[in-house]
Amino acid sequence: MGANKTIGFVPTMGALHSGHLSLIEQSKSECDYTVCSIFVNPTQFNNAEDFEKYPITTELDLKLLKEVGCDAVFLPTVEEMYSNNEKVEHFDFSPFDVSMEGSYRPGHFDGVGTIVGKLFETIEPDISFFGEKDFQQLKVIEKLVEIKNYSTKIVGCPIVREADGLAMSSRNKRLSDEHRKKAVFIYQVLKNAKKQAISHNVSEIKNWVIDAFSHEEEFELDYFEIASELDLQPTSSLNSEAKPRAFIAAYLGGVRLIDNLALNG
Repeated sequence: MGANKTIGFVPTMGALHSGHLSLIEQSKSECDYTVCSIFVNPTQFNNAEDFEKYPITTELDLKLLKEVGCDAVFLPTVEEMYSNNEKVEHFDFSPFDVSMEGSYRPGHFDGVGTIVGKLFETIEPDISFFGEKDFQQLKVIEKLVEIKNYSTKIVGCPIVREADGLAMSSRNKRLSDEHRKKAVFIYQVLKNAKKQAISHNVSEIKNWVIDAFSHEEEFELDYFEIASELDLQPTSSLNSEAKPRAFIAAYLGGVRLIDNLALNG
């Protein structure tokens, strides 16, 4: 790489959509070279069925990356990333890994930290770009950089949504047509929670969300939480200083979907 040339990095698990491509575009606007990795990391799945059913669309992914002008693609195998029965590294990402995904998906963030660390050490990016749909993951990776003293700067990018508001996700590909239409309910709940935050307290909002999901038979609510962006700990404060954000995870037709929305601004 030439002197003073910057490398931007977008790690993905493939099954690319416009949300991923927006990260590539952001990297291209800030860096001289952009690298994208595609690797479905087995160690961050705490559900074997979810791993087995994760959509693989490598040929289409490469076509999309070429069209958007990505400079290089890293496509490692599991054997390359985890050689000689190598174990997952364990991290203390507290306070960011304690609640929500951290409690509902044991070991998930250790798997994320292990593979992202390996990718950072391989690519050596100047700037790395992550979507805010996985807001908790974004905070965990910022903590990983601090723990490991990596030189890459972490940039969080806004959630990209479908026309009806559903957060773009590779897992959306697993939804039936009928469930895809219903999936927007998750975003509608978040928007309603934001409206209620003006005149209701956290307990009232949570009770409303639980009740709303109880009337939607095809959904199974994993959790709804209002947490501070500062430490991702549940908060009872809805003032702007607390930076409250609503987080949701729910199953629809056996597919787990997550989303989040800032409650101020």
